[in-house]
Amino acid sequence: GCTNPYGWTKFMIEQILRDAAAADAEVSAVLLRYFNPIGAHESGLIGEQPQGIPNNLMPYLCQVAAGKLPQLRVFGDDYPTPDGTGVRDYIHVVDLAKGHAAALAYAASHQGAEVFNLGTGRGSSVMDLIRSFERVNGIKIPYAIAPRRAGDIAACWADASKAERLLGWKARKSLDDMCRDSWNWTKKSL
Repeated sequence: GCTNPYGWTKFMIEQILRDAAAADAEVSAVLLRYFNPIGAHESGLIGEQPQGIPNNLMPYLCQVAAGKLPQLRVFGDDYPTPDGTGVRDYIHVVDLAKGHAAALAYAASHQGAEVFNLGTGRGSSVMDLIRSFERVNGIKIPYAIAPRRAGDIAACWADASKAERLLGWKARKSLDDMCRDSWNWTKKSL
């Protein structure tokens, strides 16, 4: 269920689109629920360069690796998770793009409204992400534990089985791929 105003807003927009599709047979909608997109194109030529404050963990990790920040802040180490840090379903942006293509193909031949979760179906902790980044890139990431942020939940990951069943889509890239590709992009964009 929804745990914050952002989540409720997205849910209400989904409901509006479902209602529109139910009211008019000419209207179709494919609603994609992203989980935690990170990564960059493996070429290192396309990636995320946030303007202002990044809205996910990977740009911060890359800024620490590049020496632009002294350390990464890990918000909370007392969650009921295996290592105490938050667990999320990180999905590679290339897998996400392929999910969009599959959804467009589906929408071309289906009416009504369908909701699909786009994620890997696997949860990885903040510490898993840091360790993966360090391992694949050979860079030590200094970090400090900070208090939990208000509204953060302990764990969240996707059930993407419907997307696999109806769209023929499944996330293929690993956490290591996400970390390697993000750092490759960052190095090329410095």
